[in-house]
Amino acid sequence: QVRLVESGGGFVQTGGSLRLSCTASGLPFANYALGWFRQAPGKEREGVFCIDWTSAATVYAGSVKDRFTISRDNAKNTVYLQMNSLKPEDTAMYFCAATSFYCSGSIGVYPDWGQGTQVTVSS
Repeated sequence: QVRLVESGGGFVQTGGSLRLSCTASGLPFANYALGWFRQAPGKEREGVFCIDWTSAATVYAGSVKDRFTISRDNAKNTVYLQMNSLKPEDTAMYFCAATSFYCSGSIGVYPDWGQGTQVTVSS
């Protein structure tokens, strides 16, 4: 059974930083692409970033470019999302997701999801 557990969310002021972690179990982690998505209240879930099994990264949310980075540690079965220069518009529930296919910004590509971690950025 695949399990994804996010952590690292919290409350931060504008300009602050957070590092989200997502630890996976029940899958061959090194062979999977891992994506980060976010969903703000009243909005659709959107793709933020993805990292594939070669550690190639793709950003899907243009607003986070040059502020967020994604990385993975296969030895720890963990993917990270480093978020710097946070803005109030980054406030959302952040989810990680796993797929055995290629990275995509489409939620339909990912069969496995975590429960999410809340990020709140105050102005």
